[in-house]
Parts: sequence; structure tokens; C-alpha cells
Amino acid sequence: MNNFCCSFLQTDPVNVLYRQNELMKSVNEECPNITTIYSLGRSSKGREIVAMIISGNPTEHEIGEPEIRFTAGLHGNEAVGREMILLLMQYLCKEYKDRNPRAQRLVEGIRIHLVPSLNPDGQEEAFEAGSELSSWTTGHFTNEGFDIFQNFPDLNSILWDAEDKGMVVVNKSMAIISWMKSYPFVLGANFQGGERIVAYPYDSLHEPRVTADESLFRWLAISYASTHLTMTHSHHGSCQGDTPGGGLGIVNRAKWKPVTGSMNDFSYLHTNCLELSIFLGCDKFPHQSELAYEWEKNREAMLIFMEQVHRGIRGIVKDQQGNPIANATVSIEGINHDVTTAPTGDYWRLLNPGEYRVTARAEGFSSLTKLCVVGYESGATACSFNLAKSNWDRIKQVRLSQLEVPRYMCILAVLSKASLFFL
Repeated sequence: MNNFCCSFLQTDPVNVLYRQNELMKSVNEECPNITTIYSLGRSSKGREIVAMIISGNPTEHEIGEPEIRFTAGLHGNEAVGREMILLLMQYLCKEYKDRNPRAQRLVEGIRIHLVPSLNPDGQEEAFEAGSELSSWTTGHFTNEGFDIFQNFPDLNSILWDAEDKGMVVVNKSMAIISWMKSYPFVLGANFQGGERIVAYPYDSLHEPRVTADESLFRWLAISYASTHLTMTHSHHGSCQGDTPGGGLGIVNRAKWKPVTGSMNDFSYLHTNCLELSIFLGCDKFPHQSELAYEWEKNREAMLIFMEQVHRGIRGIVKDQQGNPIANATVSIEGINHDVTTAPTGDYWRLLNPGEYRVTARAEGFSSLTKLCVVGYESGATACSFNLAKSNWDRIKQVRLSQLEVPRYMCILAVLSKASLFFL
């Protein structure tokens, strides 16, 4: 794959977004049956935020198929993550066409969303300066001066509460929030730079500072860090000279460098998606000659991370007539973090191996609890539910039907009197 590696960064900084989008179009033309391109919206300067879906049926959600996202360019001067995503597009297209069994399993079993640049305005600014002259903050922020990663409604607030409290949620963040809620994402990672580590939520100084899914987040982080070629080499230390991950290459963000209003915290508390930050290296904007090695370091880690989306349980919540129930709640006993079903009634709950008491609930239905076992073998455990109408819902329907009878009788009586009048 080195024959196409890093062609994006070896060109002049003029019209860099045009070349990025042209590369995505070329992948789409090469693999039209498994790719589609769409837009999340536009930046404050009118630049389009472009995404690609790679899947066996890319244009629509398939029941039972989990969706995953990789994003980069939250900070426009962090070029490595963007390059890794562009290379991943090309890799999956080529390997799928070459009938690589692993690539075929990934493409046909997951709906993969890839967004190389969430901050195209910042990207343009950084590329105009170039890797030699770009500073630590050149292109880091939006045109309005905001850090997109930290511009999400805070932990226990909803959007309008955040605005009432004086928090400015920029249009770009609003577009990303809308996107995060529009798809049934299960797992996600955002690529950043300036450090060499995987950070998992919580990101803020929240109490408790660990999530209900702490052990699962640690596993997801380790799955990437341990497969990356250099991330767990503790003798390298961090970019600041210490070793925050204890040599494992992972860290809880709140215990390391806490931030408020992060994309990861918002994703965990307001969607079904578990999201982590992957810091790819000390140099945010390396020279083009170094990027081939960056691809080699990250390729297997990206593939392994995507495969973790099949870890845990999956299923469909239906009524007794077989109709899917949207927005049903699926709870795990002992883990205070629920997920909800997609409009098609399907759900996914990432879990480590073990036995779990799983409960499905929906308005108007009686809840149902099952014991579901997650094994160590690959593939999520099927755990579906057929919910019966609740007694209260049945009583309500009976009462409504009883109210309809007197109304019907009144109409008959009026008609009868009217007929007597005309005799």
C-alpha cells in the first residue's frame, strides 16, 4: 500500500481541500458498490465537511449491522489522523476488490463512516503555513476561535441549557451533534496529535471520574494502543517526558489533562456511541516523508479497533406481532448506562465477556429481562426481545373502546328521532 501512501501531503498547500475531495471521489469511482460520499454541513467559511461511508450496502442502514466512525481534523493542524483516514479509505477499497477475507468481513459486517476533516477552515490555515512553519496552534481552532473538540454541551446539560448558561455552541459543532444523533453509531474514535496515547472518558472532572463502562473503555483503548507499533513503548515516554499511561499507552482523560464539554463525554452521555481520542504522535504536522511509517504503525490498530464493534450483545426489540419498537431502552444490571434501539428496532451493547441480566423496556409495553452470555469468541451474542403490551396499556385501550360505544349509541338515537320527525 505504500505505492499510494501520503500523496495527499506532498502537494502544494493551494486548494488542499479540493485534492482531498478528489481523492475521496476517486475511491468512490473505484469502488462504487461499497462507498458513498455525503456532507455533514458547512464550516463558517462555507467549506463542506465531507464524509465517506464504506459498507456492503453504503446508502442505507441494514438491520443488525453496527455503525462505526473515525474522524480527524478537529484541529486543522493535526495532519496525521486525516492522512490515516484517507489511506484507510483506499486500503479498504483495494483489499475488498482483491477479495481479502478480512477486508470483506469488515466492509460487509460494519457500516464505516470516515471523516478526514471536521475543521476544514483550520486545515486550510495550517496547510498554507506548511509543516515547517506551522506553529503548535496554527489552524487548531475554528475561524471563530473555538476548539471544536471542547465545544459540546457539558455533561448533564442539554443544548438549550448550555446556551442559556452562556456557552456558545458554534454552527460546526451543531452540525456534528446532529450527525452524531442521526446514525446508530456504536463505536467511534477521533484522531488527534501532540501526544502518543489513547485517552478514554470521562474527559472532565466529573464525579465519579470514571464511567460505568470503565473496564470496557480500557479494553477498547488497549486494543488500539497495544496493536500500534510504538504506542506502548514506555521507554519513549510521552511527548512531555513523562509516561501518563503507565506504559500501557492508555489513560483516563480526566486523570491526565481534563477538559470540559468534550465530544467524547457528550457522545457517551447523549448517544449510544462509545468514543475515544487517539493521539497519534508528538509532531502534529510531520514532513511528508514520515507519513509512510505512520501508516504502517497505525494500519493494524485501526483494523483491530473496528473489529471491537462486534464485542458484546446485539438484537432487535419487537412487539408480539413482530413489529420493531424504536427508542426502546436496553439496560444491563449493574452497569448504569443504557442504550436505545434504532428506528428499525435493532440495538448493540458493547460488553466485555461475562453473564449479564439484560432488560428491554418501552412505553406501553411490559419490560422483559433475559440472561445473556458474552463469550471470548469473536462475534456479538444475539439477545433479542418480544415485548407484550402492558396491562395498563390494555386497560387504556379497553376504556377507549368502551367510550366509543355510548358515542355510537347517541348518534343512533339522534338519527332515530330525526326519522320520526319526517314521518
